[in-house]
Amino acid sequence: MKHLVIITALILSLTSLSQLHAQQQEHRFDPPWNKPWNEGLSFTVAGVDNVPDLYGDIVDPQLVVFFAGNQFMVIDDLLAGFKKAYPDYTRIFAETLPPGILAKQIKSGSITVGNMRISHQPDVYTAGKSKISEMQDFFSRSEVYAKNNLAIMVQKGNPKNVKGLCDLGRADVMVSMPNPEWEGIGKRIEEAYVKAGGEMLRKKIMELKVKDKTTYLTQIHHRQTPMRIMYGQSQAGPVWYSEAYYQKMIGNPIEMIPVPEKENIQAIYMAGQLKTAPHPKAAEDFMNFLVSSEAKKIYRQYGFTVD
Repeated sequence: MKHLVIITALILSLTSLSQLHAQQQEHRFDPPWNKPWNEGLSFTVAGVDNVPDLYGDIVDPQLVVFFAGNQFMVIDDLLAGFKKAYPDYTRIFAETLPPGILAKQIKSGSITVGNMRISHQPDVYTAGKSKISEMQDFFSRSEVYAKNNLAIMVQKGNPKNVKGLCDLGRADVMVSMPNPEWEGIGKRIEEAYVKAGGEMLRKKIMELKVKDKTTYLTQIHHRQTPMRIMYGQSQAGPVWYSEAYYQKMIGNPIEMIPVPEKENIQAIYMAGQLKTAPHPKAAEDFMNFLVSSEAKKIYRQYGFTVD
């Protein structure tokens, strides 16, 4: 009887360890991928309490910046560089959600994430050139500060042998695709599909494959696409070059397939200083920093192109 109890306890122990290992494996690639700002208690629970696209000081910030989401990887170095150049600013709050979502937040006055309502309005908003042009009446100043091109992110080893955009139309390739409804990159990728394979390719990937669920439309592409690929839910996804570059830089198991220039498109990133900026001097200072040689150097380190 004693041996039976010991064996049962051992089985239960091994089962618990196995379950714990499975849970750890399930979230092993979860964000945040960049270093959390931690000057006190750190409480991040993978899959439960994890808010990787809200940064810094939410209480009484001296500067609020809404960044186009695909620039999350630059935030740590960029804001550290800004604080060094302008040491009077110690409390900064930033968001890196999709630019379409950020635009809705500006227009509606707030956003709710889980149970938290955020009513901060930005001093500076960054997005693609077309979005900034569309919202030009909101800004007192706008500037170009970086550029980007498309690449295809695939699983390590490229098991589906994806060679280009046309392969994303294959029935056996599960695609992760930004939703054009709120992701500016989505509309630009559709342009690239037409360049690569005509309207037929665009329709196949964006309509037929969406219906049969071999194309997945993301809610927050710069997080979901790499996670879906690393967890085996998708095999390929068109992304900005800098996103695939960053995942490789931090050692995550993905590979990058280049898109030839004749099929590629370019993103031009612009920043707009809000006419209604709560902190106008901070907004002006950050705009000046964003177009500085120091900021351009930081963007270049993360795979962006700058003039």
